[in-house]
Amino acid sequence: MNKLLSNKWVITAFVLPTLLFFLGIVIVPLFITGYYSLFNYNGLINIADAEFVGAGNYIKLFTGDSVFLVSLKNTAILIIGSVFVQIPLAFLLANRLAKGIPGEKAFRTIFFIPVVIAATIIGKLFYYIFSADIGMVNAIVRALGVPDFYFNWLTNPATAFLCVAFAAIWQYIGYHMIILYAGIKSISADYFEAAVIDGATGAKATRHITIPLLAPVVKTCVVLATVGSVKTYDIVVSMVGSGSHSGTQVPAILLWRNLFKGRLVGYGSAQAFFLVVVCLLLSYLIARLFKKSEENASQY
Repeated sequence: MNKLLSNKWVITAFVLPTLLFFLGIVIVPLFITGYYSLFNYNGLINIADAEFVGAGNYIKLFTGDSVFLVSLKNTAILIIGSVFVQIPLAFLLANRLAKGIPGEKAFRTIFFIPVVIAATIIGKLFYYIFSADIGMVNAIVRALGVPDFYFNWLTNPATAFLCVAFAAIWQYIGYHMIILYAGIKSISADYFEAAVIDGATGAKATRHITIPLLAPVVKTCVVLATVGSVKTYDIVVSMVGSGSHSGTQVPAILLWRNLFKGRLVGYGSAQAFFLVVVCLLLSYLIARLFKKSEENASQY
């Protein structure tokens, strides 16, 4: 069996179908999108007859489209919230569960349930939570002694997208919790037994053993959270709609409006290609930031 698996032709035979599939649905469409982004193209005519604008569509992104800039700001809010709120909360839950508590399996399942519920359903749930008329938030404030309190959280520019971000961050806490939980469970108990002998228990053990050894898993969570924030779409639409006001726009909604409603295929392709580049760049930067931590973890 080992001799068979060491044969380059056998390896190629196994890898080639997946590689061709990946090239066909990811790489080739990516280059086609990049090519379309250089034209003033509406998708209805032959691309050869479209006006070549070069970097014009990309220049328009930052100089002539204020809504796109708002969408990038909203994406940054989601990324920051995911990395600095969602993942730390997921780690606290995972670390507590991994230490063993009564009903550990039940809690693990309960925390993960929001992940498997469609984002549109989660969005509608939080729509009613933040609703001005029948929303739970306003009802709680009125019950606490402000009987005339009335605030429309989902139409006020200062709070609308923060409510969306809250819902999106809440939904995927359980997703990262499961990943981090598995990572913590994979750490050898010998490290913690040695820590107990040295007097390092509780928070000290978490700081000096769990977190350093979990660096590769945390990096994976950060990359997934970052890319997932860039792709956010359905929860925004279900909470505030696709065109209610510019303050709640995200790149995926603008892509849909430009490509399918506005027939701005060239400009929409420029947006899509730019976002792919941003995701690749952020993934690279995250890998660089975690490189030393991963090297240290591999030395344990």
